[in-house]
Amino acid sequence: MTLKIASMEDVRDAEAVIRQHLSPAPLIRSYPLERELGLTNGRRVWLKDYGWTPVGSFKLLGALYWMSKNLDRIGDLPVAAHSSGNFASGISFAGMRYQKKVIVVMPNTAPNVKFQLTRSFGAEVMTYDIARDHETGERDKLTRKIAEEHHAVQASPYDDPYVIAGNGVGGLEIVRDLQRERRQISQFVCQVSGGGLMAGHALAIADGFPTAQIIGVEPDGATDFAQSLAAGHRVRVDHPKSICDGLLSYDVGQHNWPILQKCLSKAVAVPDLETRKAMKWLYETHGLRTEPSGAISTAALLTGKISLDGEGDIVIVLSGRNVDESRFREWITIS
Repeated sequence: MTLKIASMEDVRDAEAVIRQHLSPAPLIRSYPLERELGLTNGRRVWLKDYGWTPVGSFKLLGALYWMSKNLDRIGDLPVAAHSSGNFASGISFAGMRYQKKVIVVMPNTAPNVKFQLTRSFGAEVMTYDIARDHETGERDKLTRKIAEEHHAVQASPYDDPYVIAGNGVGGLEIVRDLQRERRQISQFVCQVSGGGLMAGHALAIADGFPTAQIIGVEPDGATDFAQSLAAGHRVRVDHPKSICDGLLSYDVGQHNWPILQKCLSKAVAVPDLETRKAMKWLYETHGLRTEPSGAISTAALLTGKISLDGEGDIVIVLSGRNVDESRFREWITIS
């Protein structure tokens, strides 16, 4: 079967859909990070903060576009999906907007805030034991069972061209904001897990700023993308581990891989301790709450793991802020 790979035409089509529901997430200039990184005069650092969406993450973009492109197929049937939590609330919000029933499968360890958000938009939630999923495959089995018993249409949280294109609208927003100010990008730094966020953004950034270096960031306990880059093909990590619960996919999606392989030349791995330090830094310096998955791209810069050669600006993605208060306080209580 020939894969449909998302394109810039798809991203532009998705923008028309998403603008019916959402305003652009803010692109914030970080003066403190410019100083922290010791950048030369004239270079700027920008934070694309998806915590401001109605679901507290970027996942809503892809979910809305996916839903809009599958309405005829869905009809009166429900939608089934699995998610670590953020796509769950995204597809739930999309279901609310398009008046479709949604059933999602989430890990039993997901933050309470992700359960609450997902249910608040009307979705039904079922859970699985994530600690044993690499052995049992319970997540996928339960999702398929729901789809079969309810005749539901399955939505992938990342491995789908419509999801990728919808996420790419955020990248298009970045490009337009910076082109309006006549800026250039030298480094674009973004999380990689299943690849839906990065693939969509990479399409838009590479189109708008062809010379920009596009850099993927992963937890050091979940480096399936880095291993895939090195091997030249998709590599599966059977038991990814990290506090970054949104970055624990087993492998990069097959729809994402061709885009990532074409647009990215580098992947950086970050220890959880450095991610916690970045969460603390963002909170104390900018007043921004981020979940670990949201802060890891900032951590990659603060640890000096990324070369900042060039003369353009640096853009960092803050992918989400859905973290329980108790865990957030625990994670940022470090020296």
